[in-house]
Amino acid sequence: MPSLPQQLTKLTSRIPGYIYLWLAIPIFGSSSAVTRKITEIGAQHFVDGHNPISYCNVLFTGNLCALLVLVAIHRHQWNRNTWSQISGREWIGLAIVAILSGALAPGWIFQALSLTPVTNVLLLGRLEPPLTLVLSIWLLGERLNRWEVLGSIVAFTGVVLTLALSLPEVIVLQTDRTNMTPVAGFQVGLGELMAVSGAICLSVATIVVKKYLANVPLGINNTVRTGLGTIVYFGLALWMFGIGHFMDVLSPFLWQWMLLYGTVIVVIGQSLWNMGFRNSSIATASLIGSFAPIVGILAAYLILGEIPTQAQYIGGVVILIGLFLGQVGVNARTERLKSIGINSTGTEQEIEGRMGFKGI
Repeated sequence: MPSLPQQLTKLTSRIPGYIYLWLAIPIFGSSSAVTRKITEIGAQHFVDGHNPISYCNVLFTGNLCALLVLVAIHRHQWNRNTWSQISGREWIGLAIVAILSGALAPGWIFQALSLTPVTNVLLLGRLEPPLTLVLSIWLLGERLNRWEVLGSIVAFTGVVLTLALSLPEVIVLQTDRTNMTPVAGFQVGLGELMAVSGAICLSVATIVVKKYLANVPLGINNTVRTGLGTIVYFGLALWMFGIGHFMDVLSPFLWQWMLLYGTVIVVIGQSLWNMGFRNSSIATASLIGSFAPIVGILAAYLILGEIPTQAQYIGGVVILIGLFLGQVGVNARTERLKSIGINSTGTEQEIEGRMGFKGI
C-alpha cells in the first residue's frame, strides 16, 4: 500500500497546473496590502518606543523565510557538479541580479509602501514590463511582434498618466513637501519615485538574467538572489541607518506575524507557483500572472480600505489595456519559441516581472 506522502504526490499530480497558478495569484497579488497592514498593526503595538514590524524588519525576516523555502525546494541543484558548470561571468551576473532584484528593488518598493498608497505602488510598478521589452530590443537585439510593442506603449502611457494625474493629489496630501522631490522641474512624490526606481532595478535584473544566466539553473538563480540580496540589503541598511535600525528584529511580536506572513506568502505562495509553472505552458502562466496587479488593487481596497482615485482609475484602465495587448503578443511569441526551446530562467523572471512585486 502506498505511503501517505506517495498518495499525496499522486493526488496533487492529477490537479491541472493552472489551478495551482490561480491559487498562487491571490497570495502574491495581496502581498503588498498585507505588508502594509501588518506594519500598521506593529505601529499600534510599539516595543520600547519602536515599531517592531517596520518595513526593514519585514523585508529582512521575510527574505530569511524565503531563503529557507528556496533551499528546501532546490536543494538537489546545490552540488559540486552543478557549481563547476557555472562560469566566472555567470557568478558575476548572479551577484548583480542579487544586488538589483534581491536588495535594491525590494528596498525601494518597501520604502515606497511606507510613503504612498499601495495602489500607486502597484500601478507604477507596471513600468517594468515595457521597460524590459525596450531594453531587450536595445541590448539583446530581440525581435518583438507588433502586439508586444503596442502593449508596451499603452502600458507606459498608463504609468505616465498615473504619475501626472496623481501629482495634484500628492501635493494636497503632502503640503509640507517633506516627501516631495524635484524631477525635471516638477515636484514628484518621493514614494512614487521609489516605486519607479524599484521597477527599473527589476527590469535591468531581468535583462542580466536573459543575457548572461541562460544556462544557470533556476533554483540556484533564485537562491543566490535571495540569499546574497538579503546580506547586501542588511549591510546597506546598517551603513545608512546604523545597528539600531534592526534592534527589534528578534522581537517575538514581529516573528509571530512573520511566521504567518512567511508561511502563507513565501511557503504556500511560492510552492503553488512552482508546481503550477512546472505543469503549465508558458502562455498560460503569463496570462494568469498578468492578473496579479488587478488582485493587488482589489486587496488594497478590501484590506486597507484604499478607494482608487480618479487618477488611479484612468491610469489603471490604460495599463490593463496595455497588459492585455502585450499578452496577445506574448502568446504569439510563445508559439514561435516552442520549436527552438525556451529559457526557463529568463522566461520565469520575465513572467514574474509582469506580475509585479510579490512581497518577498
